[in-house]
Amino acid sequence: MGVHLKTEGRHVAVVTIDRPQRANSLDPATLSELAAAWREVADNVEIRSVVLTGAGERVFCAGMDMKSTIAASQRLAAGERLDEASFEGLRSAKTALLAGFDLGKPLICAINGHARAGGFDLMLAAEVRYAVPEATFALEEVALGLYPTGNSTVLLPRQIPWVHAQRLLLTAEPIDAQEAARIGLINRVVERDALMDVALSDAERIANNAPLAVQTTRAGVRELLTVPLPEAYVRQEDLGKPLRKTEDAREGQRAFVEKRTPVFHGR
Repeated sequence: MGVHLKTEGRHVAVVTIDRPQRANSLDPATLSELAAAWREVADNVEIRSVVLTGAGERVFCAGMDMKSTIAASQRLAAGERLDEASFEGLRSAKTALLAGFDLGKPLICAINGHARAGGFDLMLAAEVRYAVPEATFALEEVALGLYPTGNSTVLLPRQIPWVHAQRLLLTAEPIDAQEAARIGLINRVVERDALMDVALSDAERIANNAPLAVQTTRAGVRELLTVPLPEAYVRQEDLGKPLRKTEDAREGQRAFVEKRTPVFHGR
């Protein structure tokens, strides 16, 4: 299998792309497995936060597998018939890359190596990102005569300054982890032996918060990003008002007064 999904404790999931011999690239089978993992995470109400990483110590994800996925995509574009597995993999690509598929819960990337093309797209779907010092980041589609159809032209200019987004998209040149942190593409650089601990620590903090509040806050940030300010202030009140009536809100207030850790149930 090219993708592993496991749980850490009750409420945290870890998804690992496991093709280190192929730079954790996404062949049709891996695309199908990754899409299935995301659907499982989205449907599992017990999972409150997710960590994504790659196997090995060199590459987080190199994007689409050039020998299989790109070749299959070109055959399909030429009107050729594909075998069922290849067709299913291509059909799963957008879900696998979280391009238009809403996971519904916070995603943290533990970037253990190079993040290129589709790997870069996956990273853009995450709320929190940590990377090892050796990691590099690149969008290489224009160097291959392709348009980036994952998340990069949609999300990247909304996440970092325009000039940095355009340079990454148009030059296809990689940047290192320090530069990625400087321009706000990642939260910070973390030494390799601490990477998963840091990512899991954030995931656990998120999972320990009131799940309805986390879900609504995450969704609200995404929704309000493109809403004009006067409408955004009205809409945020609409989003926040129902939470004040939840059991979790009452539990949070009681726990604060009683000076204890709250126990949230998502109700």
